[in-house]
Amino acid sequence: MFNEKELIQACVRGERLAQKQLYEKFAGKLYAVSLRYMKSRDEAADVLQDAFIKVYGRLDSFRFDCPLELWLRRIVINTALTALGRRKINYNLEEYEFSGADENLGLEALGYETLLQMIGSLPEGCKTVFNLFAIEGYKHHEIAGMLGISEGTSKSQFSRARSILIEKIELENSKLEDK
Repeated sequence: MFNEKELIQACVRGERLAQKQLYEKFAGKLYAVSLRYMKSRDEAADVLQDAFIKVYGRLDSFRFDCPLELWLRRIVINTALTALGRRKINYNLEEYEFSGADENLGLEALGYETLLQMIGSLPEGCKTVFNLFAIEGYKHHEIAGMLGISEGTSKSQFSRARSILIEKIELENSKLEDK
């Protein structure tokens, strides 16, 4: 069993056991990150595989100036964004209807899996911006640069994602109340 620094050094030397250990240690968490961006489990698995190929090729550049998991997450996110960039994502919000929504959401009644499914069902542009802003903690100007959109578009996509989620949560809560 390696400590983190030894594990990275062994991976850089090409030791298969260390590479397997690195994968097993982080694959579950990183797959969950990938799944938040991609439409299907297969796409998320492809992103994870591509990300680990990049990781193994770049481990020699890891400088231990941040936690390894954070560095790995960034590679997975960038790999997912690259995969999404190959698609034509519609950031035009005119096709969506907006409605006012109450801020008292009642999230306590929802399960984690249900909330993740709701996020996963968002339109692609909204989902991507929501994940980057609300979950990963990027700023709108950073998101704009990553996605090649304006900061205003990033903000409007997040606002739209939030509105859709509020509607979905309210609908789910009303279903729970009816039971």
